[in-house]
Amino acid sequence: MPYWNEAIECIDMEELRQIQLEGLQATINRVYKNVRHYAKIFREIDFVPEDLRSLDDLRGLPFLTRNDLSRNYPYDLFAVPLREVVRLHTTSFNFDEPIVIGFTRNDMANWTELIARNLFALGVDRNDVIQVSLNFGSMSGPFGFNAGAEHIGASVIPMSAGRFMEQVKVMRDFKTTVLISNPTFALQVARSMDEMDIDPHSLVMKLGVFGAEPWGEGMRSEIESRLHIQAFDTWGLTEVFGPGMAWECPEKKGLHLAEDHFIAEVIDPKTGEVLPPGSEGELVITTISKEAFPLIRFRTGDITRIDESSCPCGRTHSRIARIFSRCDDVVILRGVSVTPGRIGRILERISGNTPVFQMVVDRKDDVDQLMIRIEISDRFFFDEMKKQRRFVEEVHKAVSESLGWEVDVRLVEAGTFDRYKQVLDMRRFD
Repeated sequence: MPYWNEAIECIDMEELRQIQLEGLQATINRVYKNVRHYAKIFREIDFVPEDLRSLDDLRGLPFLTRNDLSRNYPYDLFAVPLREVVRLHTTSFNFDEPIVIGFTRNDMANWTELIARNLFALGVDRNDVIQVSLNFGSMSGPFGFNAGAEHIGASVIPMSAGRFMEQVKVMRDFKTTVLISNPTFALQVARSMDEMDIDPHSLVMKLGVFGAEPWGEGMRSEIESRLHIQAFDTWGLTEVFGPGMAWECPEKKGLHLAEDHFIAEVIDPKTGEVLPPGSEGELVITTISKEAFPLIRFRTGDITRIDESSCPCGRTHSRIARIFSRCDDVVILRGVSVTPGRIGRILERISGNTPVFQMVVDRKDDVDQLMIRIEISDRFFFDEMKKQRRFVEEVHKAVSESLGWEVDVRLVEAGTFDRYKQVLDMRRFD
């Protein structure tokens, strides 16, 4: 079993907990001194860094939410001066809910190390050719994979996404051995191979690493059978690093969380109560090595379980179950976070008011689809068909441009849907 850093990946648990405690204490001290938001909420509960004497004391600290991140935009949550920040990313191009994430040189080195662990665990080495088919832009994901793969010594092709036939040609001509993308992209590549009459057996690809959207065992089986590769899941938060925070080993029995960099809790999303290992709930992450943008008890919105049992691969870090659902109104579509608030603001800009609407999410031909159903009312041109068409066209254009792909917009009669259920996710993950 290959280990990139065996001493850490197979560390004794008592030693790991000590590393976590020391990292947590250092982080708490840093944010208390340098970040006004943390200093304020700690004072409100009469907490000072010296009060944190064990990992259990973390449970007494307040949660951090995405709204907190947006309210402190752009730099108010940074724990270092901007001159020490060497990289800036954002969670999306949506500046209605802006979040900026900073990285110091040490942050970048740690992220590179984590991606190297992820890839090396799957057998990637300096002889591999890695095709990174993720969109390069303000979001962090593909940059981490590039850095980690190069750290191992592999050859990297930064292809970005789209242009499926060109992707297949590069796989064939450049002798790609590893594909990194989202899972629906992999199936679109398989479809392009069929159209080009290219036999996957004629390629030398051996595995794929897929993330950025929920996918189940059925999709894994389809990817593996159609591309003749092994398919593995990876998970991360753009608000922290991006991918590489947790990953599957060849055993495929959950995703190993890098506990020397993060402390994970699972809570009841309604009460905030910390749940015992094995319970399903909302994942909460605390960073213990991030310098520029540390997060204390950040509520991810992801629903999962923590598995502390031993893994046959020999790694001792806890595993999280694969993530298929959320406890908030955030929907992950084609690797992008979409909320009703984001859609509502677009509708309000166009119409002057926010109509009653519902987001209907589905997956057709292995691609996530979004339909926006808007309830017709007297305010929205009930008897004027020309204005209705113009309104639908304007909404379609604005939302499609905001998300980066085509959406379906439909006007429906009042009572067609439950107006209190703004998101209807029809996708099924086995």
